[in-house]
Amino acid sequence: MLAIFNKGLVDPPKELNSPTNNLQSNRKPKSHEEIVRIFHQNYNNATLSLGFGNSAFLAYSPSKGPQLHNQRMLCGMDNMYCIFLGHLNNLNSLIKQYGLGKTTNEAMFVIEAYRTLRDRGPYPADQVLKDLEGSYAFVIYDKNADTVFSALGEDQRVQLFWGIAADGSVVISDNLDVTKAGCAKSFAPFPSGCMFHSEAGLISIEHPKNKLKAMPRIDSEGMMCGANFKVDVSDKKASMPRVGSEANWAFSGSQV
Repeated sequence: MLAIFNKGLVDPPKELNSPTNNLQSNRKPKSHEEIVRIFHQNYNNATLSLGFGNSAFLAYSPSKGPQLHNQRMLCGMDNMYCIFLGHLNNLNSLIKQYGLGKTTNEAMFVIEAYRTLRDRGPYPADQVLKDLEGSYAFVIYDKNADTVFSALGEDQRVQLFWGIAADGSVVISDNLDVTKAGCAKSFAPFPSGCMFHSEAGLISIEHPKNKLKAMPRIDSEGMMCGANFKVDVSDKKASMPRVGSEANWAFSGSQV
């Protein structure tokens, strides 16, 4: 899968952008158009994709990928779009809990849960994600609110990577080769057990009040790459309470 969001839409952690990319090197980050082309070539154009002008691009290959044991879906409902990788073991119970139809799949459920929490849900995002049982990763683009939400389960059976393109766009993909080719040194594994919102930033699902610290990554050539992110158990964020019905899912993630 591949998701690209422009610089004005998503502001990723600054540590993701490696200073090595500014040095003389044969490997330079590519534009988002070039990354899209690399992605399509990687899958022999057997892909489905959606473009949203200069704001966002979503694509996936339904039958091919580096993690073939995981199902992959692309779903759109009411101007909200979700790419889902993996599976939820407790999907049936979640469908009953949210009062959804029996034909609801994982991508549809994630959109419905996001919508509920964004508009009227009393529960913080981290608590809802803790209820998800299985191996999963997803990216949501809410075109109405012009926001992005992504999360990766903690069991590490599904991998996700993110990085910075030459034009400052944020790239999210499960394909390491595509991410490295497009972002050069400015990429890193998306931290497992974490969620990211374009307004609230990177948050741990298990420890939402603890900050995540960046640990520098050094590649096989001894060059600095984008950082790994780990929970800082000694530091806690101040509580950020939900405010009214307009408060979104991610901001409520730091609630107790």
